[in-house]
Amino acid sequence: MSFKDQIAVITGASSGIGWEMAKELARRGCHVGLVARRRERLEALAAECRAFGVRAAVAPANVAERDKTLAAFKSLRETLGPVDLLIANSGIGRPTPLEPLDMESVDNMIRVNYLGVVYSIEAVLPEMLQRRKGHLVAISSLASYKGLPGESGYCSSKVAVNTYLEGLRIQLRRRNIAVTTVCPGFIKTPMTEVNEFPMPFVLSAEKASRKILGAIARKKKVYDFPWTTNLMMRSLRWMPDWLVARIFANITGDRPQPPG
Repeated sequence: MSFKDQIAVITGASSGIGWEMAKELARRGCHVGLVARRRERLEALAAECRAFGVRAAVAPANVAERDKTLAAFKSLRETLGPVDLLIANSGIGRPTPLEPLDMESVDNMIRVNYLGVVYSIEAVLPEMLQRRKGHLVAISSLASYKGLPGESGYCSSKVAVNTYLEGLRIQLRRRNIAVTTVCPGFIKTPMTEVNEFPMPFVLSAEKASRKILGAIARKKKVYDFPWTTNLMMRSLRWMPDWLVARIFANITGDRPQPPG
């Protein structure tokens, strides 16, 4: 798959992986629509993308709000044309404490991490079905493979993403619409900057974006990376609860942001 002359929309484009993917897509000749909450950051990114000779449009929105998300995508459609590639990248991470329970953070993570993906897909899928072409991509996390202590809200929001995309992928298999679920490990982004412990096998956002775009170009169904963190997270699934609790108490101390 070549990205040249395609139209891609990226949510969560104002920083981190989204920012780097947008620039790399523009470098490869792809026109980009940029969605995030901070207009000034989106305008700066759009200017960098246009320097590669492509079209770039911005539409500020919080993907947790359905009406505003649909309106943002409608604006980008009117400016750029039909969307060939959606990369639903917006995501947030917060600890899930017990005392007191923080239901506001859990609710927000589910709305951004999961419903934000669903709303973004809603905005582009009907036209993809009409055109019988398109590619839906969502950035999940390796944390979706294990409920981690102190991170149950975040992990569950990413599990929902995986399951939703898996069902869509099977349902769309004969409609010429590809679906890719991306599960990264630790990536150096503003979300993980708060971590006060060494993150194993951490990747830069620039390197992660190149890996993700490579997986998208190959139309992979699920892309877990890096393999070292993937192995670590999958191994945790077979460990007894007491051992997982001890490992996280010894390594993390406090509650850091999980992988992805």
